[in-house]
Amino acid sequence: MSAAEDACFHCGELLPAQPVRQSIAGAAQAFCCHGCAAAAAWIRDSDLGGYYRLRSAAATRVDMEPVDLGIWDREDLQAEHSHLINGGREIILLTDGMRCAACAWLIDRALAREPGVIDSTANAVTGRIRIAWDPTRTLLSSLLQRLVMLGYRPYLAGGEASERARLRDRKRWLLRLGIAGLGALQAMMFAEALYLDVNNTMPAPTRDFFRWLTFLVSSPVVFYSGWPFLAGAWRELRQRHLGMDTLIAGSTLLAYFASLVETIRGGTHVWYDAAVMFVFLLLAARMLEQRARNIATAQVDALARARPAFANRERADGSRESVPVGQLEVGDVVRIAAGESVPADGVLLDADAHFEEALLTGESRPVHKAIGAAVYAGTLCREQPARLRVTNVGAATRLSQLARLVERAQSHRPPIARMADRLGSRFVVALLLASCLVYLGWRIYEPERAFEVSLALLVISCPCALSLSVPTALAAAHGTLARLGVLATRADALDTLARATDLVFDKTGTLSDAESLQLEVSTFAEMTPQRARDLAAQLQRDSGHVLAGAFARRLEAEAATGVETFAGQGVQGWIDGQQWKLGQAGFAFGGTDDGGIWLGDGERGLARFSLTEQPRPDAAQAVAALRDRGLAIHLASGDGQAAVERFAAALGITQPRARQTPEDKLAFVQQLQRQGQVVVMVGDGLNDAPVLAGADVSVAMSQGAPLAQRAADLVMTGSSLLRLAQTRDLALRTQQVIRQNLAWALAYNVLALPLAAAGLVTPWLAALGMALSSLLVTLNALRLTRVAGSAANP
Repeated sequence: MSAAEDACFHCGELLPAQPVRQSIAGAAQAFCCHGCAAAAAWIRDSDLGGYYRLRSAAATRVDMEPVDLGIWDREDLQAEHSHLINGGREIILLTDGMRCAACAWLIDRALAREPGVIDSTANAVTGRIRIAWDPTRTLLSSLLQRLVMLGYRPYLAGGEASERARLRDRKRWLLRLGIAGLGALQAMMFAEALYLDVNNTMPAPTRDFFRWLTFLVSSPVVFYSGWPFLAGAWRELRQRHLGMDTLIAGSTLLAYFASLVETIRGGTHVWYDAAVMFVFLLLAARMLEQRARNIATAQVDALARARPAFANRERADGSRESVPVGQLEVGDVVRIAAGESVPADGVLLDADAHFEEALLTGESRPVHKAIGAAVYAGTLCREQPARLRVTNVGAATRLSQLARLVERAQSHRPPIARMADRLGSRFVVALLLASCLVYLGWRIYEPERAFEVSLALLVISCPCALSLSVPTALAAAHGTLARLGVLATRADALDTLARATDLVFDKTGTLSDAESLQLEVSTFAEMTPQRARDLAAQLQRDSGHVLAGAFARRLEAEAATGVETFAGQGVQGWIDGQQWKLGQAGFAFGGTDDGGIWLGDGERGLARFSLTEQPRPDAAQAVAALRDRGLAIHLASGDGQAAVERFAAALGITQPRARQTPEDKLAFVQQLQRQGQVVVMVGDGLNDAPVLAGADVSVAMSQGAPLAQRAADLVMTGSSLLRLAQTRDLALRTQQVIRQNLAWALAYNVLALPLAAAGLVTPWLAALGMALSSLLVTLNALRLTRVAGSAANP
């Protein structure tokens, strides 16, 4: 990959006015900093210059700021995140600097040159590095220092033990599938020789030899590759529940043992090929189903890995120390280098900075943050270092809250999935009865074919497609939701959203842009504008309402004491021994509501605040897109009539509702529901929690109050309202795919049952038909992993 003339030879970033220059491969090259120049020089001196010829993407810029890696040598950390091997220890690390296969090639060879390294591998796809080293010969920190010098900052792979368990499980499944595939291939070859003997001219010893060979090939397939189905059947029988695994295991064992009996007694037919084909094809279908489920859990795994393992905390004397993230406390000041992840929620100090919030919000471009702005754990600091004061740690961070919301949704099964399970269980019972009747009928008509026909009936009608149709579609849809920046907290939220007829918006913080709030103040009596702003800032310091940002811009504003929030009216609290109220005129001092926000002492109105809000940049487009998708749009706000009407007119919303208390909003939603409408509510404030809980399906903005998010069915992690239209599209597509899957599963069984009962299908062909049916519904569900482009790209 050739570098542009105005770009750094190593990392590809723009060159400064005075670039660093040195000779690489006989030619003078320019570098953006001494870090990149040092990395290139080491690569040259180590005879690894092939890296620059092989790479398909520029390297990461090498940060010259010293990094304290001594914490990696702590015994407690290594005991938790590494494990003993023959001759040393092994650890798996993450790095976000590997951008192509050449990076993995460079890391492998760089580590191999270090003394004490037993083995190492780097995976450019997963960003993981495995290092096996001898602690008696070298320190782990010295090995990691080499990676840092090349631009690959190491991070702990969160849940290393669970990662190893997941890797072992995946290898075990692949081994089972490989054994089943080889066994099926060999069994079909031997069976073909027996099938071609249509005139029964093959000598009995030769026939028996082929049968015993097939028995030997089939046994590991049935009992090792098929173990997941056997174990599942045992669990179902212990729970007195007939499910898909019971039918799979029963059919497989029936074909296997019946074939063994016929082999021993020299009977006419054996069905080893049907047993092994059944196991192989079902294993392939189940692994494909697991892939669809993994798409849905990928966002949770990414959220869990986003927070770094260590943080650079400032001491009281201004020096720094590297500590585990778990030791951070509220109030600590931490330093984040450019390219590092934020370890905890906090507020930005000292200087403006840019942060990449794609994981939390789906916003691909770095977001500019001013001094005092909120910064969230898991986001990536870009371009320049930053300092922040910690406000939330551990489970209280927004990152952890979002992960819990997704996990909660994935742990529940929606009614339609439970209905499919019930149908599948009842179908198994009916199928067993039908197979018994078919067996009896063929015993009367043609006894020698009775078992084969009954086996084919059991295999071809196995309700795998029916059982997979709903959960696979929902898993794929939830994975796509996460990529859209929308997290589902209720399992059947998509189904309800697809049936929605009306959508009710809150205004402030939902349709309006919190960053565009403009505040004007008028004062009365002895009150000054500055004093009024300070009092309002203290009353709103800990408020979760989006308007709090208009008052409490300054970090030094202390919170009032005894603060109480009166939903839809205002807040009151004590400041310097005096009670103050902020809200509607009637609440603040008993006056007549004029649409403004008043500061009063309960008897007098001493300041009036006028707030001007602007719609979000995409609000009008989002409203139009939702209306095009068949939704009636409503606006219900607690603000004054004039402000609400002006705002609604700008967005093309007719008949807006102003001065709505939480009870009024809930009553309006219930009125629509009594008229037979299915209502979606979109809000973000603390006072929106009741109506969010009362709506058929609710959407909360992630910047809003935590109580509103807990009451909502969907949480938008980004600010783009266009994602609402995309979510509606996805809900409709999910409903369509589920209907298609159920229709196909039912149609397949209606067609397959009479064909098998009539003796027109052999057992191995029945296994193929059943597997193809399951494959079809899974592939159809995977279509939901594509993000539709019908809505504008947010």
